[in-house]
Amino acid sequence: MPKDEISIPMLLKIEKGVTAHIGDFMKDAGFTQITILFGNGLIDMFGKTVFKSFEDAGVAVLHSQEMDTVDFDDITDLAFQLPNKTQAIIGMGGGKVIDAAKYIGYILNIPFISVPTSSSSDGFSSASASLTVHGHRKSLPAKLAYGILVDTDVIRTAPVRFIHSGVGDMVSKISSTYDWQHEEDQGYEEVNDFAFMIAKKAVNSFVRTPFESIEDELFLKELLDSLAMSGIANEIAGSSAPTSGSEHLISHALDQLLENPQLHGVQVGIATYIMCKICDHRWQRVDTIFTKTGFWDYCATLDLKVKDYRDAIDMAPQIKPYRHTYLHEEKYREMAKALLTSDEKLKRILREGDV
Repeated sequence: MPKDEISIPMLLKIEKGVTAHIGDFMKDAGFTQITILFGNGLIDMFGKTVFKSFEDAGVAVLHSQEMDTVDFDDITDLAFQLPNKTQAIIGMGGGKVIDAAKYIGYILNIPFISVPTSSSSDGFSSASASLTVHGHRKSLPAKLAYGILVDTDVIRTAPVRFIHSGVGDMVSKISSTYDWQHEEDQGYEEVNDFAFMIAKKAVNSFVRTPFESIEDELFLKELLDSLAMSGIANEIAGSSAPTSGSEHLISHALDQLLENPQLHGVQVGIATYIMCKICDHRWQRVDTIFTKTGFWDYCATLDLKVKDYRDAIDMAPQIKPYRHTYLHEEKYREMAKALLTSDEKLKRILREGDV
């Protein structure tokens, strides 16, 4: 259901050199006593710069540590051990630590500041956290970021596979919005026009960005701006429907089927192409951006199997049985599976056989 009231980040900085000024941003926002969680190994990489920025700004760090788990019990235990005077919690790193920090912000009802160090997905701007509950990954409600601080210099130094993953996750909004409209047309869902517009504008702005290299400043800023807008679309809609359709169901199924899944955005990107091709919806645009960014070239280096994607397509409707995406209809599942071995782009990156 759409929300009567929505939250938006009050602090948004996506530019070069952000890391050295985190303390200033916190002080200007009125936060002088904070907790910061880092991703694994990131204190060595960024700690000196970050802690100096807090010291220079007069911001007290009440607690800091590295966090490399999304276990529900570990995160809730930590939440209730944090100093009572904590005014805001910062998560700096990849998806794990950001999910942990945003969930802690949610259960303690304190502002959460998102500081992603890669562009692998739109998770840094979403109001949900993917946590492990009794051994199973679940998407739980969490805290929409009060602030999003992204240093494009840091994003540029992350392994390039994370940029490819971000490209895949961003382009997926082409198929997710199409799925959402299909649900309304079939009488299963009501599209929120404003959330729909935000999601469409985000992806259209991104895919039309001129670039020479995916490490260009303009390209990275546009990618991250657009990923941030995706989180706002979900907040307006009151669900993930604007940014998560059939393509995400395939990825979630792969996560369950595979011992070592690929990056979320990589799986989602491939699934986006599949869905757009069988629906004859903007698949040429998807192919063009994947070709120009090197996404297809990267996927060709991975050990991707036709069987895994075929099984994931079959499982997809079970992931969210209350939805009615194209993959909830058998006709489209059969078309998607047939495409795996007939489409030239997919034949290049997916191999047949189990060994």
